[in-house]
Amino acid sequence: MTKIPTILVVGDIMIDHYLWGKCERISPEAPVQVVEVLRESETLGGACNVMNNLIALEADVYGCGVIGDDEVGDKVLIELAQKGVNTVGIFKEDDRPTTKKSRVLASHQQIIRVDRESKKEISAKSEEHILEFFSKNIGLFDAVVLSDYGKGVLKDSLTKELINISKRAGKKVFVDPKGSDFSKYSGSYLMTPNKKEASLASGIEIDSSEKLKEAGFLLKKRYDLEISLITLSEDGIAIFEDEMRRIPTVAKEVYDVTGAGDTVIAALSYAISIGEDIYKACDFANAAAAVVVGKIGCATATFAEITEYRHSLNRSRSEDKIIDTKSLKKLIDHLKAQSRKIVFTNGCFDILHAGHVKYLQEAKSFGDVLILGLNSDDSIKRIKGEGRPINSEDDRAIVLASLESVDYVIKFDEDTPYKIIEKIAPDVLVKGGDYKDREVVGSELSKEVILVDFVEGKSTTKIIEKIGSRKGEV
Repeated sequence: MTKIPTILVVGDIMIDHYLWGKCERISPEAPVQVVEVLRESETLGGACNVMNNLIALEADVYGCGVIGDDEVGDKVLIELAQKGVNTVGIFKEDDRPTTKKSRVLASHQQIIRVDRESKKEISAKSEEHILEFFSKNIGLFDAVVLSDYGKGVLKDSLTKELINISKRAGKKVFVDPKGSDFSKYSGSYLMTPNKKEASLASGIEIDSSEKLKEAGFLLKKRYDLEISLITLSEDGIAIFEDEMRRIPTVAKEVYDVTGAGDTVIAALSYAISIGEDIYKACDFANAAAAVVVGKIGCATATFAEITEYRHSLNRSRSEDKIIDTKSLKKLIDHLKAQSRKIVFTNGCFDILHAGHVKYLQEAKSFGDVLILGLNSDDSIKRIKGEGRPINSEDDRAIVLASLESVDYVIKFDEDTPYKIIEKIAPDVLVKGGDYKDREVVGSELSKEVILVDFVEGKSTTKIIEKIGSRKGEV
């Protein structure tokens, strides 16, 4: 099971408010569009959107920042708590409004944005509260994200001290910067400026690959970064270590880039916290961003969505396709919301052979997504005896997940996969032809049961017998 990281997000807390409507005429009062509002919605924005993205990835999340003592601030606290964010590090200031950005959209196009906010720096008392909370709890966190929207929370003195405390505690700090002077972020683990921000901060107009390289390494040295990144929108992410390397973007369709930077910093901090190297982390962040820019408004990307997106590009990794029971419900809910036809089959698959491959290819042909239930090592021992399995459950899962026909692999420890089938309620349940005239476990939970004949002469048992008969041969 993937480690669940605990990540603290410090920054500017806000609400994104959307007015959705249609536009069919121009106002007689002025040359402006008249939008007939059909519905309204509100989502978490700013640093809250980073928290929301981390929650979607199933991290444990703490929030830290300042809100106003107002209705909008109360609404933020309630919504964050409902999502599972620990809000003990969020403090109120009496004379400060909670930031609310209202966007008017017609036919999925943003017409105008209205901001209600204060950009003044937070009070000394609020800074003291944050530092006290931070110092007391820094040991809980695997990573710290600073989400700076320039609204006054991450003032110079506070930001520098947060980074100093983190470094002394051996914690990585990930920064989504703001402005043209990045000096207050010096000593952080990495920053994620976009090309425009990097140009302003470095003083280098980035209009070529050579200028990009020069700016990236200048920022790395000037601000004492362990890793220097520059996000390049549709051109992906540039990483600066011993040399510059680009991780290409994977977005197919772009509907709204709102919040894409929040998704990138969230995905990077999550991936690094679970042990991925920077290249795999950037690839993961690119895929997450590709998911959210295909949605309207501040959006999030779940593991299921990221993995499915990679499937569509033939870029998923075997490990991404191995899921546990905790992730299963969210995956199934997502697939069914997309009206995907789900196929389920199961087995030991101890030594993968041509018969297995053909069987799984045929099983996948009956639907859109094939989920494979894999007997654990203990389960196989009970069914086949102490000499089995030959290959461990982890090895078998990796090999099976590498097959194009298999979309997801889930292990089970029981003698039958009934509990998993119950959770999935597949459209199609596939079993081998040897189940003809036999009861198929979970058949009543599936819309359809299909039996697939095995390839004659192909079996794990026969392979083992063949190996045994040749024992001693050179």
